Amino acid sequence: MKEHRQENISSFVTVKSEEQGAQVGMLELLVEGASCGSCVRKIERALLAIPGVESAEMNFAQRTVSVTGNVEASALIKAVEKAGYNAKLTAIESEDDALKEKEKADQVYYKRLVKETWIALSLGIPLMAYALITGEVNVNTTTERIAWLIVGILTFGVLYFSGKHFFVGAWKSFLNHSANMDTLIALGTGTAWLYSMVVVFFPGSVPDQARHVYFEATAIIIGLIDLGLALEIKARGRTSDAIKRLIGLQAKTARVVRDGKELDIAIDQVLIDDVVRVRPGEKIPVDGEVIEGHTAIDESMLTGEPMPVEKSQGDTIAAGTINKSGSILFKATRVGKDTALAQIINMVKRAQNSKPPIGRLADVISAYFVPVVMIIAVISALTWLNFGPEPAVAFAIVSATTVLIIACPCALGLATPMSVMVGVGKAAEAGVLIRNGEALQMASKISAMVLDKTGTITLGAPKVTDVLVAGEHDQQSVLRLAATLESGSEHPLAMAIVESAKDRGIETGKVSNFNAIAGHGVQAEVEGKTLLFGNEKLMHERNIYLGTFIEKAQSLASDAKTPMYFAVDNQLAAIIAVADPIKEDSIAAIKRLQHNGIRVVMLTGDNRATAKAVAEKAGIKEFFAEVLPEEKSKKVQELQMEGEVVGMTGDGINDAPALAIANVGFAIGTGTDVAIESADITLMRGSLHGLADAIAVSKATLRNIKQNLFGAFIYNVAGVPFAAGVLYPFLGMLLNPVIAGAAMAFSSLTVVTNANRLRLFKAQEH
Repeated sequence: MKEHRQENISSFVTVKSEEQGAQVGMLELLVEGASCGSCVRKIERALLAIPGVESAEMNFAQRTVSVTGNVEASALIKAVEKAGYNAKLTAIESEDDALKEKEKADQVYYKRLVKETWIALSLGIPLMAYALITGEVNVNTTTERIAWLIVGILTFGVLYFSGKHFFVGAWKSFLNHSANMDTLIALGTGTAWLYSMVVVFFPGSVPDQARHVYFEATAIIIGLIDLGLALEIKARGRTSDAIKRLIGLQAKTARVVRDGKELDIAIDQVLIDDVVRVRPGEKIPVDGEVIEGHTAIDESMLTGEPMPVEKSQGDTIAAGTINKSGSILFKATRVGKDTALAQIINMVKRAQNSKPPIGRLADVISAYFVPVVMIIAVISALTWLNFGPEPAVAFAIVSATTVLIIACPCALGLATPMSVMVGVGKAAEAGVLIRNGEALQMASKISAMVLDKTGTITLGAPKVTDVLVAGEHDQQSVLRLAATLESGSEHPLAMAIVESAKDRGIETGKVSNFNAIAGHGVQAEVEGKTLLFGNEKLMHERNIYLGTFIEKAQSLASDAKTPMYFAVDNQLAAIIAVADPIKEDSIAAIKRLQHNGIRVVMLTGDNRATAKAVAEKAGIKEFFAEVLPEEKSKKVQELQMEGEVVGMTGDGINDAPALAIANVGFAIGTGTDVAIESADITLMRGSLHGLADAIAVSKATLRNIKQNLFGAFIYNVAGVPFAAGVLYPFLGMLLNPVIAGAAMAFSSLTVVTNANRLRLFKAQEH
């Protein structure tokens, strides 16, 4: 168990480093000026149009865009600017510094919005109070007109100081032949202000009943929307808590041994092959291999594994974990952005920036929603002008302005990324690393879970339990020959035989003409003898007589042991039985999956009897035994053809094709790099409870996204008819633009708050 937990983090590091190498052309841009979901689609399309760009995904909540491909950063920035927005490259090497820079920028923006809010509301609230107290707004006399002209100029000052960014954004969108949230706000407030100024300058051109100014509405709408944006920034900052905690695990300094002296240096000055000392209670600064000492390491912050792991000479350790007891010396093997922790942070960030299919749908809706709303506003105004009561002009202005303001789809753009950020962060805290948004969404739909046996349900560290010899052979000679034959193999069963020989003090010899027979076993020559080692099929193919040993093998298999036949010069020499114990919590985790309505199926290359015994012990009703590596993916496809959404969980190279073809592939973090690279979700510890946790987080996140989308979309769709005046014929009521502004502003805050509820989510105790 210890060995496999030691491989856990190092395996992950290797594959992530390779993946990072493949992602040389991956850049992240910070975007300014994006105001709603329609901006997201426009920016992504502008970037995707650049030759060499493979993918571009914008996280509206973070205002960042992740771009992959072979392209210059300057070309990306130019494309974003051409689309009407500002962009810059995140060039800071340290994740901690990058996060601090973003928080600082958010803080500056927040203070600016608060200031703009006060400027707008300090004018708008007294004006509204005056209108409510007097009950009328007169612009008949010269004195009244001068007074309202001064108010109009002050309101223009509000539009400039507090609402300038809306008008700039709207103008840029206009130049790019598109429309966004800024367009709606600028049109709504700008129209209200212009109409009010016409009333002030040319009162005679407006019917008596329509001589009303809307300066208070203009100022308050700008103030409320700025307030909503400020509160949104404050609330969405909490969604980065998972990244902050991961970054907080990084040590700031390291104590290295150079020229016989111990020196405390900054973490970024540690070099590969440096010898580093870590004392009890200190964080491991970089990844490495223990060269002296013995200790217990707390890896819970990376793997979710609560128990400290014993470490001694030759064992690997990872940055961010905590040395609990002894003092150790280790050699640095990975530093900087190559450490396991840095790669985990990178993976979590990329997953948070990715978009599930449901999020892409929201972006598409937003892109079409704004132009549709503008058309509705025009139709509403024309309807009031032609069929409404007097003052028809005033009714037309109010309805059009209210429609434009209430329909702003900023909440729609926030609905998905906010939930994804929190959900991926919660999963990371549980030791579950989700590669992308699509996997996050699909995991919630899994109806069948396929589990590999060895290393997934079982420990993957088998031991030799029985050696039943035939003829004149003895256990010592059989184990020596078998261990020699298997000494070059990395198969778990082969390693068990080699370990068993070592434990008995048996030395191995030299092997020649080694040949692996896929799905059957191995063949080689040792000391001039031809050796065969494998399953019953191999023995039958070579016409080796097994006799009563078939029954003995079946008896061993019924006890969840794996019997393997060993033949010397085409004569049966022995059966060597190996048992791979079921993990302590596999049975409980499988019950948990089944309790949640998931069909659990086991796949194994082992013989049927052994597979049946393990399946019965684990509580699995369906299993497929003696499955060749290439057949595993076919079994997954068969389940998919039955209508199942299939999750595949494995840890070996032979699981990679099945992991890739499954709807969602889960790699056990203790497994091979190839398996992890082929999977959509990586479980950093070997426990199958990670599966149930991942599915639970996925369902909670998708539920949260749907709540957000429903709230935001229904709010927009339902609000538009009321804003247009559908209730007026029945109740004589027309929605006030100020109420629309307040509702629009706080709808975004509601979405952000609902997404943050996910932070309270807890998976079932186990």
